[in-house]
This record gives sequence, C-alpha cells and structure tokens, in this order.
Amino acid sequence: MRAAVIHGPNDIRVEQVPDPRIQQPTDAVVRVVNACICGSDLWAYRGIAARVPGQRIGHEFLGVVEETGAAVSTVRPGDFVVAPFVWSDGACSFCQEGLHTSCPQGGFWGEVGSDGGQGEAVRVPFADGTLVVLPNETAGEEKLLPSLLALSDVMSTGHHAALAARVRSGATVAVVGDGAVGLCGVLAARRLGAERIVMLGRHEARTAIARTFGATDVVAARGGDAVGAIHELTEGQGVHAVLEAVGTEESMRTAISITRDGGAVGYVGVPHGGSAGVEISQMFNRNITLAGGVAPARAYIRELLPDVLSGSIEPGLVFDRTIGLGEVPDGYRAMDGRTALKVRIAM
Repeated sequence: MRAAVIHGPNDIRVEQVPDPRIQQPTDAVVRVVNACICGSDLWAYRGIAARVPGQRIGHEFLGVVEETGAAVSTVRPGDFVVAPFVWSDGACSFCQEGLHTSCPQGGFWGEVGSDGGQGEAVRVPFADGTLVVLPNETAGEEKLLPSLLALSDVMSTGHHAALAARVRSGATVAVVGDGAVGLCGVLAARRLGAERIVMLGRHEARTAIARTFGATDVVAARGGDAVGAIHELTEGQGVHAVLEAVGTEESMRTAISITRDGGAVGYVGVPHGGSAGVEISQMFNRNITLAGGVAPARAYIRELLPDVLSGSIEPGLVFDRTIGLGEVPDGYRAMDGRTALKVRIAM
C-alpha cells in the first residue's frame, strides 16, 4: 500500500510500505477514507522535532474497519470509524478517568514501528479503547466528512482548551492563535455559551472563519500591542478565559497578561522554548489558573459528535484544501508556506 513517509526536513514522500496486518488480538485494520495534515506535523517537516528517516507520519483519520482481532468486541468489519490522535487501551485507570493520553499502553500514530494516519490503511492497537464508531450512512456524506475528521484532533483540542480555561455562559474569552486549533477553540467557546470572543490573529482568511465560528472581535496584533488592545476592549480588566493555541513564549506571556484576575488560561499549543513564557509570580498575585495539555480526544468525541451530526457546529470549515494521497508533499509545502490553513487528504 502507499503511505506518507518522512525522510528529513522538507522531505515527505509517498512510498510503498507493507500492508498492515493484525498482530495482537486487540488490533483492527482500518482502510482510510480521509486523513489530514496537522500543524504539529510541520514541526517534524521543518526539522524542529526529530524523526527517524523513513518514519511514518500523520495522526488524524477516518476509515472503514476491514479486519479485527479475536479479542475486539465493540467494532466490527464494515464499521465507519474515527480515530483520535492517540491510541489507548480504554481499560486503565487513566482511560477510565477520561485521560486517554496518559494510558501506559497508549501511543501516537506515526511513532517508530507504528502506522501513520496519512496512508491507505492503518493497524489500530486496542481497537475497542481507541476507535469511535460513526453512523455508517455518514461515510457517504461528503459535506460531513471534514467535520467528522476534525473530531480526531483539532475540534477536540479546541474543546479541551475551552474546558481548561473554564469557559462558561456569559464569559468573555480570547483565543491566541489563528491556526485550525485556535479556530476550533472559538467554536468550542461559542458552544459553551461565551458571550464575547476575541480572536487574536493577523490572517484575514483565518479571522473570517473565526467570525463565522462566533468571534465577536478580532485583534490583529502581537505581544504588548495585543495586550494593550485587549485591555482597551475590556476596560482594563482582561478576559475571563484565554485559549492558548500556539505554544511559544510570546503567546503564553500574552495569554497570561490578558487574563482577568481570577481567570484561567487553557493551553494546548505544543510548547517551544525553555520557560514557555510562564511567570509564576504574575499568576500567583492575580489568582490566574493555568491548565491544559495534550487533549484526550477520545473522551470528547462522543460528546461533540451529536452537534456535528446536527450541523450546529461545522469544524470542517478549517479545511481549505483537499488533495489526494499522492499530493501529500504538495500539501506540506502549502501549509508550511501558509498558502493553506489545513489540508484534507481524500483517498
């Protein structure tokens, strides 16, 4: 079969790789229908995150179950499924508490020795604890597929940020970062009842999506200018909740500085840099809460799915380009060059 493989910085290739097969009785083999390229994949593409040459890549996919191991009981061949970006056994204490990303037997797609989501098929460890079965009829609804795919990562991660920031009905919220996760954070904040949502972003195509998703204000500034603009909008008080979806020191400093005393920052941007911009004394003196981390998407998909199926949220609007598997290298170049926000791969 064909799959995307990374050989080094700026070197993604689509190559022939062995077909996946059942290796453990808890495995399933899923034929991929849709996958996508994530902003976090770009860290490997740019050489910032280390990868072994020849390693598989991609961690978001929808597909149809082709085969299951003898111990699999909740999914069966023919089921249409979404895979969260981390596999998990579903049985450990962390999984039972909804923190599937801390499962001792879990892992990320594309780890050395595992399949990546950007391929024709994937071996799924712990299929019962990982896969979420979707209504079979949705497999043929082309308009719905992007939003179902978004549940695998970006929508669930935006939701995680909103929960960590304690977004509530009537709250004033700011979102730092206009990538796909930040935009889904806007959608999540609106879904949770936020009254005012400020998007911090400078790319007009992206902030237009943010407004569609529920942003009431846009601040096209960074650093101190952004902090000043937020305080001007809020009469010097700051916002109740901040969703941080970038992961740089500057973005974290901005997030903390624009949070209202007693408010919270929900951080989901992968940290880059030593201190990550966290100043404990500033947080301590102003009673600011910092929470977040890797989103346990498996815990959120069933909660968010009904709203996707009903059309009340449409996170799939973050996909602004669709390509075939053979065009994956072009998709990486487009996202790296910011000519695409998020690229969907249709098999």
